[in-house]
Amino acid sequence: MAKIIQWIKKNKISMKLTAECFNKVKKDCLKFIKSQETKADKFKNKEKMIKSFLIPLCFWISKKAEKKRPYFVGLAGGQGTGKTTISSLIRIILTKYFKLNVFRISIDDFYKTRKERINLSKRVHPMLLTRGVPGTHDINMMLNFFKKSKIKKFKRLKLPTFNKAIDDRFNKKKWYELKNKPDVIIFEGWCVGAKSENSITLKRTINSMEKLEDQQQIWRKYVNQQLKTKYKNLYSQLNCLIYLKAKNFSLLQKWRLKQERKLWLKSKKNSKLKIMNRGDIINFMQTYQRITQNMFKNMPKYASIIFNLNSNHQIKSAIYKNK
Repeated sequence: MAKIIQWIKKNKISMKLTAECFNKVKKDCLKFIKSQETKADKFKNKEKMIKSFLIPLCFWISKKAEKKRPYFVGLAGGQGTGKTTISSLIRIILTKYFKLNVFRISIDDFYKTRKERINLSKRVHPMLLTRGVPGTHDINMMLNFFKKSKIKKFKRLKLPTFNKAIDDRFNKKKWYELKNKPDVIIFEGWCVGAKSENSITLKRTINSMEKLEDQQQIWRKYVNQQLKTKYKNLYSQLNCLIYLKAKNFSLLQKWRLKQERKLWLKSKKNSKLKIMNRGDIINFMQTYQRITQNMFKNMPKYASIIFNLNSNHQIKSAIYKNK
């Protein structure tokens, strides 16, 4: 908290301005948070999170954003860290108080279709049917989106939305329609900004799924190669990178289970939906484990801003790098 206050003072952002901003965005932010809550799962210290962490962050972004071309904000964090909630609140604050045109999209929205992943799993490795890791997104579509967003004469863009409940893309009628050039683009996702690992650590098996299903290391080498090439190109275009850092992987599993329960509560009337049980989630998260643990270790070295999360799912501190 002391570091945040020092940063505010250093950047001449008075408590008066912070309070003014909070009063302007409070209603919309709290309304959004309420829409994400369930009876059993309520957000705690929400006003403190907005005032102490998200508003200072938005002042930081607004100072760096220029209207000539979009400012790309990468937001990374393991499963269940609150990326969707935090990125949505950032969008509300930047739009409502700073009057910026903000577009928010998840890397998850760019997953390959189920049919494409079936073909990929037959061609390369069966584990690539499971969405999540680099290589299971339409990387060319993402690169094209970044490129077209920067063009001087901006043209309307249609961008995909992914329905996790059916493990496939929504119909094109439900896709995002980007009519005007954004001032800020928030690009969030669990592996946003992730880097490839070296061949020595890649050989070491880290969980039972890798031991049983990737004995020849085909899956992990393929995923690592994606990070080393096209994903590296994509992430290099981000203007800043914010990392939501949880304490450990087991905590992420706990939060992911809670996340799936929310999805189940919202969708329980529809029996066709692919909602995962506890065992499914544990297996599903093993495909994320290698990159997630690599990010725990390395992301704090190169992220622009780190939000440290406590075991209660709350931001406990922030570290701003000089970028």
